[in-house]
Amino acid sequence: MAITKDMLIAEALQHKNAEAIAETLLSIGMHCFGCAMARGETIEEAAMVHGVDVDELVKKLNEVAGEE
Repeated sequence: MAITKDMLIAEALQHKNAEAIAETLLSIGMHCFGCAMARGETIEEAAMVHGVDVDELVKKLNEVAGEE
């Protein structure tokens, strides 16, 4: 299943290649993906908070997850 912008961060981290997904999030400054917010925050919400283009982020996450 592909990663989408309305997916919770915690859900995205349950995909295959979770380590690569975590590294991608860390590389753009999302250091809090392990915090409580990750359980209720979508990728889109986190991208807005961190000033990241959500479409580019989702594309990159799907690439590292092998869901191109």
